[in-house]
Amino acid sequence: MPPQTFRVQLEKDNMVFSAAHFITFNGNVCESLHGHNYRVKCEVVGPLDENGYVVDFIALRDALAEIVNSLDHHVVLPTDHPTIKVIDDGKEVTATFESKRWVFPSEDCVLLPVTNTTAELMASYIAVELKSKTKAKFGNEISRLSVAVDENRGQWGVCELDWSQE
Repeated sequence: MPPQTFRVQLEKDNMVFSAAHFITFNGNVCESLHGHNYRVKCEVVGPLDENGYVVDFIALRDALAEIVNSLDHHVVLPTDHPTIKVIDDGKEVTATFESKRWVFPSEDCVLLPVTNTTAELMASYIAVELKSKTKAKFGNEISRLSVAVDENRGQWGVCELDWSQE
């Protein structure tokens, strides 16, 4: 039998989140605060286990749903941006960029350890979180995890992780 590669793909109608964000680009251009109805999908690549599947669909679905739901109806802000400063005092989150300043209730924000809240970097955040939530259950046999975030009906940012890398 020739070598085979197996994949599990997960794309469901309920893997969506609505969130507000802004990004910077070209050095000093900062978008206005706006929102998207994001969609998320993922793919896991690896060998078949003794049950004949790569990973348990239900475990993958539930872990991804937990991450997606944690982002839903929030303002997502980058904590690692070189010029956007984000401070959470426990009551309010203040974000500043040059002369712009935004203040939000803390419970309405999700602070992401990324440099910008692009679809690509949100995909990276979700992929790292998904791997962290499932690594113990799925073990070390998986070779790759891919997460894609769609911010505008067909505009996908994708992150692929090598499962074996820490």
